[in-house]
Amino acid sequence: MVIITAGMIGVGKTTLTELISNHLGTQAFFEPVGENPVLPLYYADPKQYGFLLQIYFLNKRFAMIKKALADDNNVLDRSIYEDALFTKENHSSGNISDAELDVYMTLLNNMMDEIKSMQKGRPDLMVFADADFETILYRIKKRGRDYEQFDDNESLRAYYFKMWSAYKQWYEEYDASPKMKIDLQKYDLEDESNRQAVLAIIDERLAALDDAN
Repeated sequence: MVIITAGMIGVGKTTLTELISNHLGTQAFFEPVGENPVLPLYYADPKQYGFLLQIYFLNKRFAMIKKALADDNNVLDRSIYEDALFTKENHSSGNISDAELDVYMTLLNNMMDEIKSMQKGRPDLMVFADADFETILYRIKKRGRDYEQFDDNESLRAYYFKMWSAYKQWYEEYDASPKMKIDLQKYDLEDESNRQAVLAIIDERLAALDDAN
């Protein structure tokens, strides 16, 4: 059983990934953020570092999904399936050129073809973490990464809103595997009872998928 989690920055996706992983006794693959040397550069100058950031993430996510699909049970914190969302938004914002987008999409398509050719060619379930925009902003501010803060940066706040909106459409169009949505505004994972409620919802979905197979 390979599960991927998806969702907006700050929504609680990493906490959700760890919760599922511990519950199912599986390995968790976490998004490479803390050790990413490009990310702070991108926040400081997205037009210069937009393409480099997307190639960095694409390479890491490709390696992660291949490793996860080669094993029996894993949970991934964000995956290659939502990587193009960020690249296309960077392109529409002028941070990535037409030529760079073409190079990226060709590389991504080649990677996707390789993934589909594997013995296990897709995840078993995608769990989308959702919350309203003000909750997202509150959680971004609360976790305190300097380069993510938006109080004196209206363009960054606008970028967050654009990505939050884009994610809603991405979820509706996602068809690489079965999917489900978890409301992490309603089920704040700081509360233990909410954690148990979320796990029960996921267990029910997994049981239904197992019955269908």
